[in-house]
Amino acid sequence: MNTTFILICVIVYFLGLLVISYYTSRNSDNQSFFIGNKKSKWWLVAFGMIGTSLSGVTFISVPGTVGKLTGTEYIYGGFEYYMMVIGFFLGYFIVALVLLPLYYRMNLTSIYTYLGKRFNVEAHKIGSIFFIISRGIGATARLYLVVNVLQIFLLGQLGIPFWLTTFILLVMILLYTFEGGVKTIVITDTLQTTFMIVSLIICIVYILNNLDLSVNQAFNQLKEQNYTHFINTDINSKTYFLKTLLGGIFITIAMTGLDQEMMQKNISVDNLHNSKKNMLTFAGTLLFVNIAFLFLGGLLYIYSMQNGGFYTENGFFLHQGGENVMGDDLFPALSLQGYFPLFLSVIFIIGLISALFPSADGALTAITSSFCVDLLKLNEDTSKTEKQKKSTRLKVHLTFTIIFFLLILIFKAINDKSIVYLIMEVAGYTYGPLLGLFAFGILTKRSIHIKWGILGVTLLAPILSYCINYWVTHNSDYKIGVELIILNGFLTFLGLYLLSNKRQETQTIVK
Repeated sequence: MNTTFILICVIVYFLGLLVISYYTSRNSDNQSFFIGNKKSKWWLVAFGMIGTSLSGVTFISVPGTVGKLTGTEYIYGGFEYYMMVIGFFLGYFIVALVLLPLYYRMNLTSIYTYLGKRFNVEAHKIGSIFFIISRGIGATARLYLVVNVLQIFLLGQLGIPFWLTTFILLVMILLYTFEGGVKTIVITDTLQTTFMIVSLIICIVYILNNLDLSVNQAFNQLKEQNYTHFINTDINSKTYFLKTLLGGIFITIAMTGLDQEMMQKNISVDNLHNSKKNMLTFAGTLLFVNIAFLFLGGLLYIYSMQNGGFYTENGFFLHQGGENVMGDDLFPALSLQGYFPLFLSVIFIIGLISALFPSADGALTAITSSFCVDLLKLNEDTSKTEKQKKSTRLKVHLTFTIIFFLLILIFKAINDKSIVYLIMEVAGYTYGPLLGLFAFGILTKRSIHIKWGILGVTLLAPILSYCINYWVTHNSDYKIGVELIILNGFLTFLGLYLLSNKRQETQTIVK
């Protein structure tokens, strides 16, 4: 493998992003950074959001979920993950039909402004803080996993330390988002999603040709290996199909509809009708993209077995005496350890980075926006000039880049590959209160007069959820999976209801 050539391709790719950033950030201001001046094209946003939704972790992890071995604990097997994808699809309809109209009617820059108008200033800040914590941890965990892959299989061979790899990638992201924000990201995400999907297709075509299989023949081989089953009927399993489906719906509502990063791009579209088209087009496209990733995963295992791979009780090995490459390791190992030709190694790296950047740049921009708009009230501050506001926003952007860097180093110190599953569980705790808060505000007209009551409920609900999860896990065969976010949201809703009364305050109720 020609590591130098691959790095040159990556540099050329990044220079292309800088050129796009230069042209899209000219004459930019805070409004273009936060919501793109509401001039984004819906079809560009829809296509670019595919990359944001999938991320670099999906690029390497979803194919790895297809394999499931006796004696190893793995969350999914076969195509079981696709039941959650169907849940995602249904959840996007709820976001498009319920939440988007609300955000456009109120002409929001930050979606958490709704909580301030519906309840009080404290609720507004609480919503923003939960988002910043959730997205900050989730984004840096995803970044860590991808940086670690690049480090192990590529940059480490050149003697480049992990911290420097992390620093370089974050500087890259900072440089092309520093000025333009959402205005730039809408364009760069579209480009990066294109590279990611092209990489996916080329990898599938190469393996099919190498194995001399048609799509139908390959699917039949996957079926023989029991890789194509969709439905898990074990009700005690974390991936029981019904709770995976329902979990997917509520994860989408919380992690897309109530997430400033995802909604920031949607509300940058010029009107509600086009924003709905964006959301539903994006939802439908994800059905096809995810099934393609799962199909690729099955092909990777078949290809591996025909190139010396074998199963043991402890995992899957590419060759005798090799390291366990189950799951996340499989795609990178095949692409970067000589099993694929050089051109495919380049395509894999470009595809991986193309999947990484939309997730990371969007998170950094959205967290900066939320902090400036929700906590600093920068857009409402009449005492500062536009130049002063921009200076403040740039400092916040830089500060969160440094925080991202430190968090990634912490994940490296922990050095636990199962950390991605821990992060998904943590998301159930941090997004659950947002789910309960928004649901209570939209579905009821009750008021809460206890000033810090909302804070108490949103802190208590995750604690109770953790205790229930711990008790169930240690006292029954049932395993709580993605439905954790539903439990947390319900406890938040219930707590708010118990603190509320029927008296309405005209100034806080959104009609």
